[in-house]
Amino acid sequence: MTEHSDRTVSGRDFVRAIIDADVESGKHGGAVVTRFPPEPNGFLHIGHAKSICLNFGAAAEHDGVTHLRFDDTNPETEDERYVRAIQEDVRWLGFDWGEHLYFASDYFERLYEYAIELIEAGLAYVDSSSEEEIREYRGTVTESGRPTAYRDRPVAENLDLFRRMRAGEFENGAHVLRGKIDLSSPNMLMRDPVFYRIRHADHYRTAGEWCIYPLYDFTHCLSDSIEGITHSMCTLEFDNNRELYDWILAHVDVPSPPPRQYEFAPLNLEYTLLSKRFCLALIEQGYLNGWDDPRLPTLAGIRRRGVPPAALRTFCNMIGVAKAESRVDIAKLEYAIRDELNPIAPRVMCVLRPVKLVIDNFPEGHVEELEAPYFPKDVGKEGSRAIPFTREILIERDDFEETPPKGFRRLVLGGEVRLRYGYVVRCVDVIKDDDGVIKELHCTYDPETKGGSTPDGRKVKGTIHWVSASHSLPAEVRLYDRLFTVPDPENVEEGEDFTLHLNHESLTVLDNCRVESSIASDPRDITYQFERTGYFVHDAVDSTPDHLVFNRTVTLRDSWAKARKATETGAAERESSHKETTETGGRVERGVEPSIEPNVGHGVDTDRGGAAESIAPAVNPRPEDPEAAARYDDLCEEHGLAESEASVLAQHAGLFSLFREGSEYAAAETDLAKWIVNEVPRVLEERPIEELRFGGRELARLVELVSSGTVSGRAAKDVLAILAEEGGDPDAVIETKGLGRVSDVSTLQPMVARLIEANPAQAQGYRDGKTGLMGFFVGQVMKETKGAADPEVTQDLLREALSGSDEG
Repeated sequence: MTEHSDRTVSGRDFVRAIIDADVESGKHGGAVVTRFPPEPNGFLHIGHAKSICLNFGAAAEHDGVTHLRFDDTNPETEDERYVRAIQEDVRWLGFDWGEHLYFASDYFERLYEYAIELIEAGLAYVDSSSEEEIREYRGTVTESGRPTAYRDRPVAENLDLFRRMRAGEFENGAHVLRGKIDLSSPNMLMRDPVFYRIRHADHYRTAGEWCIYPLYDFTHCLSDSIEGITHSMCTLEFDNNRELYDWILAHVDVPSPPPRQYEFAPLNLEYTLLSKRFCLALIEQGYLNGWDDPRLPTLAGIRRRGVPPAALRTFCNMIGVAKAESRVDIAKLEYAIRDELNPIAPRVMCVLRPVKLVIDNFPEGHVEELEAPYFPKDVGKEGSRAIPFTREILIERDDFEETPPKGFRRLVLGGEVRLRYGYVVRCVDVIKDDDGVIKELHCTYDPETKGGSTPDGRKVKGTIHWVSASHSLPAEVRLYDRLFTVPDPENVEEGEDFTLHLNHESLTVLDNCRVESSIASDPRDITYQFERTGYFVHDAVDSTPDHLVFNRTVTLRDSWAKARKATETGAAERESSHKETTETGGRVERGVEPSIEPNVGHGVDTDRGGAAESIAPAVNPRPEDPEAAARYDDLCEEHGLAESEASVLAQHAGLFSLFREGSEYAAAETDLAKWIVNEVPRVLEERPIEELRFGGRELARLVELVSSGTVSGRAAKDVLAILAEEGGDPDAVIETKGLGRVSDVSTLQPMVARLIEANPAQAQGYRDGKTGLMGFFVGQVMKETKGAADPEVTQDLLREALSGSDEG
């Protein structure tokens, strides 16, 4: 980093600490000018949102300005439609660049003049070598580069050639302009980098005016200087570029002080992909429906899903700005979305998988208007709507059970349940079709229980939602979920097809839903809370007055945590056989559909005795139940757990007991908690936790073995599965099953040699400076050893072998 790299200020990230210090010292005259510089060759994603919030936010804190600059120097990939899309995304996110809209292409003439300046100073030359020759002569990470035959061309010849390059006298690839810097630099980027190349292609703004185009590293720093940028923020991938950034500004005539580049960690979000290459592959292979698919982390997809921009800004503030890379739990984003929507989303009722309920003693043809508030009392907002109550209504199919499991508190034959805002009803009969599928339920209602009260004091434990069969509106509902089943789909296993980890239930399409009629005349941009279900918004593309389509923005709580809870209690969600797999990898359900459990946390769990008046979401991860809340406080305060893990453990007595036992032996309680929350439910499947054959002590030991590198995380999951079925000691299981780390050089060395020989192109690429290919070779070794190879030993052997076998 820079001289500021270790500066910290309480409550301030390191970038803002740098800016604070510069303003205080009067550097740049106390001005703060930042920029967001996207290339218009694709759509912005949530990672860009972090950069946008940082640049605009940091400048605004000091009454500065932020420029929106399009780094548009590649005529072959850029397009005006991306310019428009990016501007729309930045505005949607809540930021405005005002009059400060710039294009690098506007600086082509000035950039050309800077290049001339470097040539005249003997610091740049025209190289007529081929691309392959330039790559070869640049050397490797272990070998210095060598000068090509053109490095010492006279200045006059370089000027003449460069001007003729601009005039269009040469074909693509005939010449390039390179900086004359240091061929022995350990930083490969400093070994005479290419500044200009010939491209006979029309630019979307300058048409055919230019046929030579500057590269990013040459353009970026000079554009910053031209615009008077004071603080140039980039992600860590540009860390090595900073040396070149500074060199160029130090060797041309630019105002002083020059801008400085600072790097921060990019956003790596769990259960999704930010790589344009991977996202494009999913679209082209038909897994996703374009760049605005609501499952994608593009801002277009996020906006279509119904995420409020304020929630995205809050999320970016929550995760902060750091210098070290890490992966961000997607639950933090979901929490920010719920927290934003809870006080603003009106509550309405929608039945996703309907079954008819006939109230036999309610007058036929009669319609009673029930008054229902849009918001719960704790939100503090006014507003209500009239709901038609009729003899025939629709309820969720899984809100009725003929043979209810233990703890079921909804409707059963002979039992009572409250209808939200309505009456208490008792089921008296069940009508089925010829296949035994429930066709309709017959009930009676108690006219004295309007609003859910029971004057005689009898207890009715469950409350369910409903809509009028004759007055409700048909709707298609799309239930979106996480795109992948693993947190890091790009790096699950090197060489492994990342599509194997797609969540094939990331989209469930329900086309037989019914929503209350009160929404008919509402504006299309309203986000609703469908009670007991989640937050939903009209699909901006497909929803019409004649065909309502709603997208689920987010569940009422972490549905993956809910799945863990269902696993622990043995009450896993039941799926009906009436499913059809769509071409997009989701499900289309018609007629009798798979059931869902009511969401809890952000809505009452009516099956477990929640009060009907408490259906409003809670925005705090701290449980409302006093006993669970006490456990949560203990986990956070005494054990230092994150809110997400503490919330799950506090609400699950079995998992909490496992943690308390294991914490007596754990070297790192936070790691133990993560394993209990994420991995234990996977081995439980549908069994109660009491049937596990291991305890907290064994689990703590296994986590310690992972932390020490004795066993890989992947192998440890296999060990956990064995312990769940057979019990035993983790050390003994690892030894008897041969699951420990392979660190023996005599075992790994022949394998490394064979893999290098089998992949000559990748080996040569590594020697040419593509150090990222080390990951490819490590992945190949891991694949052969099933993840057991010691990574450090493997990398040492690979470096030695690749260097020793380099014939260049």
